[in-house]
Amino acid sequence: MHIMEGFLPPLWAAIWWIVSLPFIIYGFIQLKKTFEENKDALPLLGICGALIFILSALKLPSVTGSCSHPTGTGLSAIMFGPYITTIVGFIVLLFQSLFLAHGGLSTLGANTFAMAICGPFLGYYVYRALRNTRLNMYITVFIAVALADLFTYIITALELTLAVPAGELGPGGLFATFLGVFAITQIPLAILEGAVLALVFKYIVDIRPDIITRMRIFSEEKIQAARGV
Repeated sequence: MHIMEGFLPPLWAAIWWIVSLPFIIYGFIQLKKTFEENKDALPLLGICGALIFILSALKLPSVTGSCSHPTGTGLSAIMFGPYITTIVGFIVLLFQSLFLAHGGLSTLGANTFAMAICGPFLGYYVYRALRNTRLNMYITVFIAVALADLFTYIITALELTLAVPAGELGPGGLFATFLGVFAITQIPLAILEGAVLALVFKYIVDIRPDIITRMRIFSEEKIQAARGV
């Protein structure tokens, strides 16, 4: 999903930076608040950041000017909310563009908007919609994580559509083409990512269920039901 350096026209590169900046600024405010109020959760934030970095660095060739890979942002959105995940994702994307030649500085705004804003926000609200239902807790995590991944690529396809001349296909046809190419690799990756991060969440619940209840991610009753207690 990382759009490579120089691929976007300067106008669109600037637009995506402008759109992303308010989320980044507010995310820093939320991150500072978390540091002050809930220091016990900081190791978990570090784990989420590491997962985002590792998973999003596993790139596969995909649409011209981009690539396909897991994102890792869904679990962070569930645990810390979408704004803090925006900051974590932004920092990951910045380091990857500087040290791994993965993405770029001019396209950092667009990559942040797709992977660190849109994906996490959708995953977070899917989790919120399912959190208090009868659905198993781990299935909830799986669905939210997988959809956060897929939505990231829908937004990336839109960004590429706006940046590339549509020609005879027209904007709708070009958008559908980008989505179709992404789908070949991304649907299996999203399913795999959802399963892996649901297992990671299960491990966190098994070793520190108190943090999950203290952060109000799931209720104690939901945790006990999922653990068979």
